[in-house]
Amino acid sequence: MSGAKERPLRADAARNRARLLEVATEVFTTRGVGVPTEEIARAAGVGVGTLFRHFPTKETLLGAVMVRRLETIAAQTAQLAAELEPADAFCACFRLVIEQSAGKNEFVQALAAADVDAHAALRESSEVIQAQLAKLLDGAQRAGAVRPELGLPELIALLAGTGTAMEHLGADPAARQRIFDVVFDGLRPH
Repeated sequence: MSGAKERPLRADAARNRARLLEVATEVFTTRGVGVPTEEIARAAGVGVGTLFRHFPTKETLLGAVMVRRLETIAAQTAQLAAELEPADAFCACFRLVIEQSAGKNEFVQALAAADVDAHAALRESSEVIQAQLAKLLDGAQRAGAVRPELGLPELIALLAGTGTAMEHLGADPAARQRIFDVVFDGLRPH
């Protein structure tokens, strides 16, 4: 029925859905998107039928995980902006976005292979984060911590490039820190 309100999930169903998303986020991020849905259901402590009632296809689950990741980034970014000075909030958010982007390309490729437009599915969440980034960038520039000529499109390109660089480095914390040092040094006004 179009226009009908969706009934809220029962408490147990809501818990199952949340648990499935939590487990799927962890599993897909650490082991890749090739993990079978049956393993995710088992790790979440539910049957595969429960998983498919909430997420009819693996692509639906992947999309929900990506939306959840973006919503988490948006919430953490808002918290950083509220708690830190503008320059520190900008740098902390930059790190957060990079650290949370691990495996993002694999998600997007898996969705594209299933003819799902990941960018369209994530548009709303992405717009929220972009608005937050624009505010953080403006605040850091006003504080004199970031080059004044840098715009949001360049910042997004830097985030994408830095995220790709980090994927090539792997888990070496010292190398990752060197990349952040170089990027942050380049962002400072000269």
